Amino acid sequence: MTLLTIEHLDIALGGDLVLKDIHLTLARGEIVTVVGPNGSGKTTLLKSIIGSLKPVRGRIVRSTELKIGYVPQRLHLDATLPMTVSRFMSLPRRRAAAQIDQALERAGVAGLARRQMSGLSGGQFQRILLARALLESPDLLILDEATQGLDQRGVVDFYHQLESVRRELGCGVLMVSHELHVVMRTSDRVVCLNRSICCEGTPERVATSPAYLAMFGYDTRDALALYRHDHGASSISSELSS
Repeated sequence: MTLLTIEHLDIALGGDLVLKDIHLTLARGEIVTVVGPNGSGKTTLLKSIIGSLKPVRGRIVRSTELKIGYVPQRLHLDATLPMTVSRFMSLPRRRAAAQIDQALERAGVAGLARRQMSGLSGGQFQRILLARALLESPDLLILDEATQGLDQRGVVDFYHQLESVRRELGCGVLMVSHELHVVMRTSDRVVCLNRSICCEGTPERVATSPAYLAMFGYDTRDALALYRHDHGASSISSELSS
């Protein structure tokens, strides 16, 4: 089932075109990761999908009654503000305790409802943001650099949790990430973006494409080796488009 189709999308900020002629589809149950250098338009793309930015050209077609859960790149809370996890999860409207507990369990942080937000570790805080995005059991989960600031173990654990969420909900996952090694191991499809889509396909195909190599260079060698170790060369099933 196709959740989202983007056709001929152009986005301008301050009069400058930051995304040009974007074409993209996303299906239920699929994990798609967007990679690219700083300033390539990754966050802009996500914001256009959730509806906070309007295109100057093109369109975004969403499936009927599509429910989207969104995990932002960063969220700053006043450390002096007394707020429990449960209260944070209930903003801007009250949620049933059972709904909160279910979302926390899905995000891998069951039992934290009564904890103070100010007392959470970095990894716990990111899991709470994930849990908040899961409250409505979304059809499409969108994450913008959700592992930023986590150590290597925390990054791996977070991606494992995403895989569990995908299996349980059957949702599509669209994320932006700079963790190239993890991207190659966890994504069904990788989109290389630099204001326009440079290449798209399976991790193996994208990691060997000239456009990707020009952006990330030798950082791709270990990532590709890990992908081959986990999946094997026979797993290639889709063609690269560029």
